[in-house]
Amino acid sequence: MPRKRAPGDAPPLDKARVLEALAKESHGSKRDLARALGVKGAERVTLKRILKELESEGAIARSARHRYAPAGELPEVAVLEIVGQDPNGELLARPERWERDDPPPRIIIVPGRDSEPGPALGIGERVLARLTRVEDGYDARVIKRIGAAVHRVLGVYREHAGHGRIVPIDRKTRHEFIVESRDKSGASSNELVIAEPLVGRSSGLPRARVIERLGSMSEPRAISLIAIHEHGIPTEFPREALEEAERAKPAAAKRRTDLRDIPLVTIDPEDARDHDDAVWAGPDSDPANKGGHIVIVAIADVAHYVKPGSALDAEARKRGNSAYFPDRVVPMLPEQLSADLCSLRQDEERPCLAVRMIFDAAGRKRRHEFLRAVMRSASRLTYAEAQRAFGGRPDRDKREIAASTLVPLWNAYRALAEARDRRAPLDLDLPERRVILGADGRVSSIAFRERLESMRLIEEMMVQANVAAAETLEKARTPLIYRVHEQPSLEKLHAFADYLRTIGMSFAKGQVVKPATFNRILASAKGGPHTDVLNDVVLRTQAQAVYAAENIGHFGLNLQRYAHFTSPIRRYADLVVHRALIRALKFGDDGLGDAELAKLAETAEHISMCERRAMAAERDSTDRYVAAFMEDRVGAVFPSRITGVTRFGLFVRLKETGADGLIPIRTIGSEYFRHDERRHALVGDRTGTAYRLGDMVTVRLLEATPLTGGLRFELAEETTARLTPSRSRAQSRTARRR
Repeated sequence: MPRKRAPGDAPPLDKARVLEALAKESHGSKRDLARALGVKGAERVTLKRILKELESEGAIARSARHRYAPAGELPEVAVLEIVGQDPNGELLARPERWERDDPPPRIIIVPGRDSEPGPALGIGERVLARLTRVEDGYDARVIKRIGAAVHRVLGVYREHAGHGRIVPIDRKTRHEFIVESRDKSGASSNELVIAEPLVGRSSGLPRARVIERLGSMSEPRAISLIAIHEHGIPTEFPREALEEAERAKPAAAKRRTDLRDIPLVTIDPEDARDHDDAVWAGPDSDPANKGGHIVIVAIADVAHYVKPGSALDAEARKRGNSAYFPDRVVPMLPEQLSADLCSLRQDEERPCLAVRMIFDAAGRKRRHEFLRAVMRSASRLTYAEAQRAFGGRPDRDKREIAASTLVPLWNAYRALAEARDRRAPLDLDLPERRVILGADGRVSSIAFRERLESMRLIEEMMVQANVAAAETLEKARTPLIYRVHEQPSLEKLHAFADYLRTIGMSFAKGQVVKPATFNRILASAKGGPHTDVLNDVVLRTQAQAVYAAENIGHFGLNLQRYAHFTSPIRRYADLVVHRALIRALKFGDDGLGDAELAKLAETAEHISMCERRAMAAERDSTDRYVAAFMEDRVGAVFPSRITGVTRFGLFVRLKETGADGLIPIRTIGSEYFRHDERRHALVGDRTGTAYRLGDMVTVRLLEATPLTGGLRFELAEETTARLTPSRSRAQSRTARRR
């Protein structure tokens, strides 16, 4: 018979009392709850049973540390991941751990006194935050930034018979991921998604949760989206940066040098959306410089709009540069600036930083000066329009500007080209693929971009302006970010010498190497069977150009000092150099600050990484577009050239489109092939048949995979193989016996 409760005894322990206690003691342990409920002795067993029942019913949740809370409740302090923005620009977050079937509560990041100072938070970052319950969810105040999510998977969500899977984009990820219905976040089959791997497995495969949906894979735009997200290129501007761009106003001409009456022109690709450089040239009237030239290169004054320490500056530094894809541009600056206020648009006044350079008749620079100015572009020209004008056939609407600017510009360039030839920078002939999209966003053709002399003109004038910037800053003893390019390493030079021997050319390994050394080799092979591959091999022999706070010169351009000054709309390095010039020449109070000076080396390293990231994304995007274009041509036969030899197969490049792909070694011939690294060849064990770097082969397309950008080929005929001249069949048999 149960004991009668005395007055003042606690009411019987039941689910209602436990839930009431949890409302007051949220995220308490079983011991905390027992203390709050006054549970002692045998009632502890009852409490344990009630907690288990409530958990199985979904009324409460238990954390990994065995703490209990009403279902849907979050702890006072939690790790959150930034997942997006609401229409008002507020950052939205979700708990890093959320095991329930229903969606997590709404969490908004709000500023707080205990928040860390620093750059604006971005999507994908994790934070430790203090949570406060509000009517429609939680407010979160950041205590500490933790960094990006540990691991994410970019892939295609596929659904079959009610089961979800993610097929990863990355070729190195060999397994798929299972997605349970509660974790798919509304994703539909064949949708490109970003997912987060979860602990545990299902059907032998790892589990994942969809955290971002990017759109259907059937849309052409998905191809560049894959590359953008795979390489982590930021696409959304923070609200603060957009607001700063919207508040920006055109610069006043006051206290600036007036260049508005000089007919400067922009010369850019046909599809250029921003114009950050303009040029003008004319004869020098100085009797002491007979036949000389005056050249002005004017560059958009981005520093006027993007101030150190601003939200715009933080985001520009974070991006490092703009990234260019066949269907879009991911800009470094918001469109309000990049395509409008900073762009040197025809017939519109724009602030600029300009360099006025004096050259003699032989193209040697005599002196230069920098100006903070205002200009008005007299004409916007494409490279093709400028080329026609340089050839004496200007378009009807360009005849006036051709006479006033383009003719003297061409005359100045011819002098600069002579000086460039004497300097002998590295002269590589590397055709550039161009993916041409139709109105439906799909690839209509793939062609090689035409190389015009008008492009070389702009390149050389930009080089001269960049050199002038570095010289001015060094003379003023103002630190800067250089563009540097090391000499090739001894290891690469030895490999280059080994390759040359395979095509009957010599290269002394101990010689002092200059760009002209490579130019002579390229010239001697020009027009021969090895021309194309030799240009590739010379390129692979070079080091990669990077940004650095210390100067080591630029090997490829054969220059002692070089800085990027001419593209501040799309490169952060150039913006830093602009600010350094403003500081050194006392052009205003928006120059390089002491805080920026202190971290120049860090900035240089960061923007070098950003550049590599953008280049990789652009290359991957092009590969995927090419694979999509080739998908309908599986089974077709193409002439190609071997561009790489590895132990697992041959890399080939199609002559028609420049598309690159692999011939797996297992598909080559009916014998065992060995990789001869020194001779850059795969050699048959039985016959001595060799496939060598640079050989022409006919291939058949077996597979085109737009998802990864991969093309797989097989040899269409074996008649293109040949015996190595230094090895007979008898020698091959002898080698097998060793």
